[in-house]
Amino acid sequence: MTPQLRNLLILLGAIAVVLILIILFFSGNSRFRKFISIFLDDKSSSTQTSAESSDRRQRRVNFDDESEQRRVTSSEPFVEMATLIQKSDDRMRVIESTGQTRLVDEYYELLFITRKGKRIRIECSREAYDKIPFNQQGSLTYKRNRLVKFKYYEDIVYDS
Repeated sequence: MTPQLRNLLILLGAIAVVLILIILFFSGNSRFRKFISIFLDDKSSSTQTSAESSDRRQRRVNFDDESEQRRVTSSEPFVEMATLIQKSDDRMRVIESTGQTRLVDEYYELLFITRKGKRIRIECSREAYDKIPFNQQGSLTYKRNRLVKFKYYEDIVYDS
């Protein structure tokens, strides 16, 4: 075997290994891609404009399985054990010439993680947003992407 042929085979093998790694790491359901998306979501949320935030309101609950997405279209409520890991809100404060302030276009969202590691974004009212404590595990009841109730050891929080 000549050195040129040997180098060509090594090069072709390296290309094949790189292609296999790309397929494994960047396929739709890979853990690596999900891990990277966590960091990309955090950066994009801090630079959103008000137009993008109104688009965010149109988001539905994010699930990993297609079978889970079919459950979201159902009108019946679902119950899962989950832990609150993040709260986010979008409010526009208007100050009148009289000095009176009022909040317009309020939007509150809670991010839960289930026992299986699935992340669920749920829209809720201001009262529920304030009452549900962080890192509290409990029974999450939701309908589509809207909170119905969150029951944990010390209390039950209903969405109004």
